[in-house]
Amino acid sequence: MQKLKKTYKFAIKTSLYLTMLLTLLLSVFLYYTNALSWLVLPFIVIFYILSFITIQYRVERFIYRRVKKIYDDLTLLEATTLRNQPITTDMATLTKEIDKYAKDKKLEIETLKVREEYRKEFLGNVSHELKTPLFTVQGYLLTLLDGAVEDKKIRTKYLNRANKGVERLIYIVKDLDMITKLEVGDLSLNKEVFDIVELIQSVFDLLEMKAAKKKITLTFDMDYPEPIMVHADRERIQQVLTNLIVNSIKYGREKGTTEVSIENLIKNKVIVRVTDNGEGIASEHIKRIFERFYRVDKSGSRKEGGSGLGLSIVKHIIEAHDERIYIESEVDVGSEFSFSMEKAE
Repeated sequence: MQKLKKTYKFAIKTSLYLTMLLTLLLSVFLYYTNALSWLVLPFIVIFYILSFITIQYRVERFIYRRVKKIYDDLTLLEATTLRNQPITTDMATLTKEIDKYAKDKKLEIETLKVREEYRKEFLGNVSHELKTPLFTVQGYLLTLLDGAVEDKKIRTKYLNRANKGVERLIYIVKDLDMITKLEVGDLSLNKEVFDIVELIQSVFDLLEMKAAKKKITLTFDMDYPEPIMVHADRERIQQVLTNLIVNSIKYGREKGTTEVSIENLIKNKVIVRVTDNGEGIASEHIKRIFERFYRVDKSGSRKEGGSGLGLSIVKHIIEAHDERIYIESEVDVGSEFSFSMEKAE
C-alpha cells in the first residue's frame, strides 16, 4: 500500500482535530439544551468530510502556488533538471529536488572557480614564456639598430642570438598549436604496426649525446631479442618517448640512469615504463604535472629550456590513442612514467 501524501496526512489530522473540538463543543451544547442527540454522529461525519476536502484543497493550492514560484525562480537560473520535471507539492520530494539542485550548483560554482584560477595561471604562464624570448630578440635588434650593426662581429653574434629567441618562440607556438589540435580532435593519428623496441633504441641513439653531457646512461631493463609489435601512431609515440626521456635527462642526477622497460599488461596491451633515479617530484605536484606550462621548480626548470608543454603533449597523445599514462615519483629517489599501448594482432 502506497504511503499517503504529506498533504493528505496534514488534512486528515487537521480535520480530526477540528472535528474533535466541534464534537466537544456540540456535546456541551446538547447536554445543556437536551437537543436531538441522534443527529450528532451524521453531523460529525459530514463535518469531518467537508473539513478534509476544504483543508486539502486549500493546502494543495497554497503549496502549489509557493512551489510554482520556486520552480519559476529556478527556471530563470536555468535549472534544467527541475524545469523538465512536473511540479510536485510533496514536501519530501521537493526538498530532495532543491537539495540536489543546490549541491549541483555548488559543485558547478566550485568547478568554475577552479577553472578561473587555472585560466589566470595559464595566461600568466603563456605571457611569461612568450615575453622572455620576445624581449631577448627585441633587445638584440635594438642594440643593432643603435649602431652595433656596423660592427660585423657583433652583428653576426647578435643576429644568431636573436634567431635562437625566434626559434624558441616558434617552438612554443608549435607545441601550443599541437595541444589545441589534440584537445579538439583535429590532429588525426596515422596508426601503423611497428616494433616498439626498435623505436625506443632509435630515441636512445638520438639523445645519446644529450645524456652524455650529464653522464647519464640510457638503457633497457633487459635484452629484448624479439621485436614487440604495437599498433599506434609511430611518429607520435616517438614524440612521447622523446619528451619523457629528455625530461629524465634534464632532471636526472649526474652519472644517473634512465631505464626503459616493456611489460605485458593484459592479452592485447603492453605497458612502457620510463624510470630514472633523478630528483623526483613531490606528491603535491604530481596531480598537476600534466598541466600546460606547469613547472615543479619555477626557476631551475626554466634554465633547462623547453616550452613547458612536453608532459601535457605526452598526456594528450596517449589519450588520443584511448590509452592511459601513469606517474609514480618520490623526492630524491626518482620518477617513473608509464603508458599503455595496444599490441598488434
